[in-house]
Amino acid sequence: MSAIHDTMVAGGEKSPAAVKVWDPFIRVFHWWLAGLLLLAYATGDEIENVHIAAGYTIAGLLALRIAWGFVGPRHARFSDFVRSPRAVLAYMRDMALLRAPRYLGHNPAGGAMVVVLIVTLIGTCTTGYMMTTGTFWGAKWVEEVHEAFANLTIGLVVVHVLGVLVASFEHRESLVKAMITGRKRPS
Repeated sequence: MSAIHDTMVAGGEKSPAAVKVWDPFIRVFHWWLAGLLLLAYATGDEIENVHIAAGYTIAGLLALRIAWGFVGPRHARFSDFVRSPRAVLAYMRDMALLRAPRYLGHNPAGGAMVVVLIVTLIGTCTTGYMMTTGTFWGAKWVEEVHEAFANLTIGLVVVHVLGVLVASFEHRESLVKAMITGRKRPS
């Protein structure tokens, strides 16, 4: 038996091998968003209809995720993972020193990344929509801001993936697997 199965909890019962953390909506949202973002980025200037459809779908997903951040289960709620800048910086310092505490849901850096990614994706979607309107059709500055938001988002995704890898290594658990199964070890 692994150490996790031998752990005792109050009352002499064994703790479960894994607990539900990420609900189905969060998991589907995450992977669909990742795929659609790659699709939109890859088709930007080449296949305009696909790019626009991906963008509108991303905007719809974002609206649903924001609503879910207020009404969804515990670990999906913004109130569960949005922390102060001081807490985020302290966590990142501890993470760099490989002594960051483990969180069942999003850690402070992960929570900050969720918020920043939502903001940059809203900026990308908004400027993308603006380029389709009569008012901003052909406005070079809108296109440049749209591309800047898109490139910033891709850069943040790279940082996000690196953070997931470091946290997975530091806490000896696969956060990718947890985002697929929805389950993590309890402690």
